Amino acid sequence: MSAQLMDGKALAEELRAGFKARVAALEARGHRPGLAVILVGEDPASMVYVRNKVNACEAGGMLSRKIVYPADTAPETVLAKIAELNADPGIHGILVQLPLPRQFDEESVLEAIAPEKDVDGFHAENVGALAQGNPRFIPCTPYGVMKMLEKNGIDLMGKEAVVIGRSNIVGKPMALLLINAGATVTVCNSKTKDLAAHTRRADVLVAAVGKPRFITADMVKPGAVVIDVGINRLPPEDGGKLCGDVDFAAVKDIAALITPVPGGVGPMTITMLLANTIEAAEREAK
Repeated sequence: MSAQLMDGKALAEELRAGFKARVAALEARGHRPGLAVILVGEDPASMVYVRNKVNACEAGGMLSRKIVYPADTAPETVLAKIAELNADPGIHGILVQLPLPRQFDEESVLEAIAPEKDVDGFHAENVGALAQGNPRFIPCTPYGVMKMLEKNGIDLMGKEAVVIGRSNIVGKPMALLLINAGATVTVCNSKTKDLAAHTRRADVLVAAVGKPRFITADMVKPGAVVIDVGINRLPPEDGGKLCGDVDFAAVKDIAALITPVPGGVGPMTITMLLANTIEAAEREAK
């Protein structure tokens, strides 16, 4: 029997419809939620992501400000702009699109963003709050995953959860959220010895390793919930299509629930960025 699909696109549309009322309520009080996105360089993927974020803001009635710098821009220039945005009452969220060019220390740039405007949830203060179980902002992709699990009625208390990936953007915060929800969590990576022994125990398996079709059917527990965070483009000789970290065609016959790629976790990431920006504006308006 084939797994039930977890439709991130439909959930994203449902949530965004609800956001419009919150934005309208804020505007009525003179607080239009505003997001500033900084892009340095012309990385094609980053340009697409930034365009999608700006478009999503505008479609939701929010203010968006896109600030683009050439790849050879000095870090001091970007840091000065962040300081300016920190002081701007019309901007509630600040996002610096990663990766940055080599001359930048990404950590120092992220730490320059005021924690109350760090809608990506990457500032050390916000990471610490998440670890304590009292987050100010939740990183957008793991936040989207949790919303999908909630929507599909997945009770995480006591469940075995395995996260493959240890990045600060997805893997680590994903593990913290699952821990905070009562799951028993194992964090693995692509080099974990006998990885399949861990993944086959998982009631909930989250793949965020960045390797196409890395998770095969023999690595999945029958009836598991499989969350595929990966988005990879296959080489031209393999069709050039997008695929996830999970071998979807094979795993869908093993899992109970599975996210497709595209159309699964991806649409939720920008949706939760909007949620965080609105939340920041609501806090400011209190």
